Amino acid sequence: MGELVMAAKITHVPSIWLSIQPGKHFGIRRKAELALEEIGRRAHERGADTFLVADTHWLNSIGFHLNGKERHHATYVSHELPHFIHDLAYDYPGDPELAELVREEIVAGGQKARVHDYNDLGLEYATLVPMYFMNKDSSIRVLPIGCNMYSTIEENRRIGEALMRAIARSDRKVAFLASGSLSHAFPANEIAESMLDDVSSEINRQVDISVLDMWTQGRTAEFVEMLPDYNKRCTGEGAMADTAMLFGLLGWEDYDGKGEQLCPYFGSSGTGQVVVDFPLPAKVS
Repeated sequence: MGELVMAAKITHVPSIWLSIQPGKHFGIRRKAELALEEIGRRAHERGADTFLVADTHWLNSIGFHLNGKERHHATYVSHELPHFIHDLAYDYPGDPELAELVREEIVAGGQKARVHDYNDLGLEYATLVPMYFMNKDSSIRVLPIGCNMYSTIEENRRIGEALMRAIARSDRKVAFLASGSLSHAFPANEIAESMLDDVSSEINRQVDISVLDMWTQGRTAEFVEMLPDYNKRCTGEGAMADTAMLFGLLGWEDYDGKGEQLCPYFGSSGTGQVVVDFPLPAKVS
């Protein structure tokens, strides 16, 4: 029987990659780097053998999709910000077996899902940036699930429940990563470069901070009730699908764990970012 050994909300912003490159921005995201490294350390310590990543940069328009390749091996350049992320070589084992179990459970729940192993289906940077810090030795399998940009919070809650059922059916120890931002409103292009370290609006900043208070105080029922409105009003990244999957997997309004914030909240090109490790409820630990 499989086991969920980690559930975390993580940042993947390209300024983290910029932060490790020589030049004027070197070290600007050092605290986020250390937080991602700590998530990786904990995953290894807990015996994780698969990172299951809800990737908000692998955006789907119909259904739910898993990259079930046996091996992820390529060199990546971001089409969005090629001057930030380029020449990123990667090589990770995949997890086709868990991918198929996830597909089966999503379908059993009345939704549509597909597993893909196309040669040219690569990884996106919402997976690659975290993996660089968490999986340096490539010892842990990587299984991304895309986020449907037109999905609802309720749909993604059900996907999270399906993920948990699939994990239970497997023989894996799984670390689940919700890879996406908090608020995600980009500034106008004319001022974007000046907001490298800021959030687009004070309203978004204050809502994000309130959300973090809910997470760290265990006020999950209050949070999931406001999640659809939060997604709408604060321009959720990838429909906040990763976050809804995370709490669906943890038990939704019944989850009362207190998240551990591993780095200070920070703004990046207008968006709100953080890393939080959520303790596992007894029923899934």
